Amino acid sequence: MKPIFVTQRVDVLEDRNETRDSLDQKWSSLLMACELLPIMVPNNFEAAQALYHAITPSGLLLTGGNSLASYGGDAPMRDKTEALLLNLFMADRKPILGVCRGMQVIQDRFGQKLVHVEGHVAQTIEIEFKKMHRTVNSYHELGARRNTTEFLVDAKSGDGVIKAISHPSAPIAGVMWHPERETKFCEYDIKLIREFFNQ
Repeated sequence: MKPIFVTQRVDVLEDRNETRDSLDQKWSSLLMACELLPIMVPNNFEAAQALYHAITPSGLLLTGGNSLASYGGDAPMRDKTEALLLNLFMADRKPILGVCRGMQVIQDRFGQKLVHVEGHVAQTIEIEFKKMHRTVNSYHELGARRNTTEFLVDAKSGDGVIKAISHPSAPIAGVMWHPERETKFCEYDIKLIREFFNQ
């Protein structure tokens, strides 16, 4: 199995004076179903850099949770860690997949301005993904309707919000739905993730 770096959300527990890295356990199950080995990365700049050189990961999965600090989020260390990982993986041309916030991280890195979007926190939403109709979940309040980067737009919702992107010449892509949140993982999502990281 190929080892894949997986970023984590930050949860602040004020009553315990703790700041925790956390990840839904379903991500491990989904990635194992995709024949990928998940390596959870702490939101620590120095530790993430050391792990990258010690483990030699095959790809990077930027997960959801926490808005970017520049859009009111509360996890600047996560922003800093993911920016480092983006630079490392891009320099070595290793696959990078962003999910929800992860796609927003990619968009922001390439100069896409995000705006507040209504109606995109919903159990299901209809999209057109690469000329195919799909029903996916949606849990985000920031997004974009007009692409201002070199990325290709692979999916949009009916109201024009961009739901998936891919770079035309680099192994970088993003989706705005959460494949790990499905009660039964979608076979199409498994195929998409498996093929993306095994390119």
